[in-house]
Amino acid sequence: MPDMAARSPWSANSGIKQVSLSPPQQQVEGIVRISGSKSLTNRALILAAMADGTSRINGILRSDDAYWCIESLQRLGISITVEGESAIVAGCGGDWPVKEGELYVGAAGTVARFLPGALAAGHGSWTLRGSKRMEERPIAHLLTALINQGAEIRFLNQEHAYPFILEARGLKGGRVEIPGHLSSQFISGLLLAAPYARQSITLELQGSTIQKDYVNMTIELMSRFGIRVQEADSSYSIPAGKYAAQSIELEPDISTSCYFWAAAAMTGGRIRTEGMDAAATRQPDIELLDVLEQMGCSVTRGIGYVEVIGTARLRGGFELSMERWSDQTLTIAVLALFADAPIRLKDAAHIRHHECDRIAAICTELRKLQVKVEEHPDGLTVYPGTPVPAVLDSHDDHRMAMALSLIGLRADGIAIFDPGCVSKTCPDYFERLRLLGAGVDYSS
Repeated sequence: MPDMAARSPWSANSGIKQVSLSPPQQQVEGIVRISGSKSLTNRALILAAMADGTSRINGILRSDDAYWCIESLQRLGISITVEGESAIVAGCGGDWPVKEGELYVGAAGTVARFLPGALAAGHGSWTLRGSKRMEERPIAHLLTALINQGAEIRFLNQEHAYPFILEARGLKGGRVEIPGHLSSQFISGLLLAAPYARQSITLELQGSTIQKDYVNMTIELMSRFGIRVQEADSSYSIPAGKYAAQSIELEPDISTSCYFWAAAAMTGGRIRTEGMDAAATRQPDIELLDVLEQMGCSVTRGIGYVEVIGTARLRGGFELSMERWSDQTLTIAVLALFADAPIRLKDAAHIRHHECDRIAAICTELRKLQVKVEEHPDGLTVYPGTPVPAVLDSHDDHRMAMALSLIGLRADGIAIFDPGCVSKTCPDYFERLRLLGAGVDYSS
């Protein structure tokens, strides 16, 4: 069941139970401008809040995750003014004005993993709560690292999970160890807080680093706010210091762009997304463009835009490692339905711990279409087929809802239960599909 408490005032379709989709009468074609990156938005908001001075962040994503980040920072006494897709943030220099209170992170993984470190670097006592699913998501190794750095944490339900009370006394600094293979957000959360420790921190990762591109995004933004991280082998050295306020422009969200590129690929249409530089972005989901070319699509990576032209029949018959860009595992699984041979997706075991168990969930929903799907511990294999009409469950997961909706661009009788969960990333997603010619009908 959907956790309506995690929906913010920026949500759309919150009162909608189900959306029914029908294929467009002609090929999907259009120009789409995507809002700012979800990952960059919350990183930039927290950096600006911790900085000295007032920052202006242009191109923020107005979604549930950003809303809960902004609300939490405002509850900490940070002045944030939102003007359209810009946020003006008066930073506190690492000294949170409000020293106690209750903060709610919703279902925002970035806020849930970034905020504890930022709080622990200061002084105060706060109760942190999240959505029902957030209480199930792993966070033990991050909180253990903060406890070793001097924070006191009292768990209110289960050990090493939300909700909890955090008593902050500043970070000691020195050597910090954390596994690298569990979550890039754990690493980013420690990196963001590290400059405010009493002495410089050396963050040492044990094992391989999962989704390192997101760690690099964090390091690049820290540099723009004046703190340069030194990397050596499996460690990061972060000097003590303070962030300096900046005026920055965030690039569009590549993950959201992928659904529209996939729409063009599936329908033999043409989609152009503007405002992005495919060659310069650090967002790993840009790799979908290479796969779409492999499947027979035409891709143009222009100056400030990307254009995808679909093909009459997508090519399959290959396997992909999704470790670096696992958010698109579900998108490719749907594309595989309409390919000419099976596609095997692997190295994505960690997505079983996201908004839902995404591997189990996508296999369950695709089987409702009476197509062949094989589930593996780290992924799945999808065989081409002809989907039958079905009501598919979003599992209260924005990526499930958006990926499954693409099936409705090619097959009749597809409906999605709980479409409002897309507000976590793209609140107007279904209206965008309507503008591209898809039939979109809501029922409450």
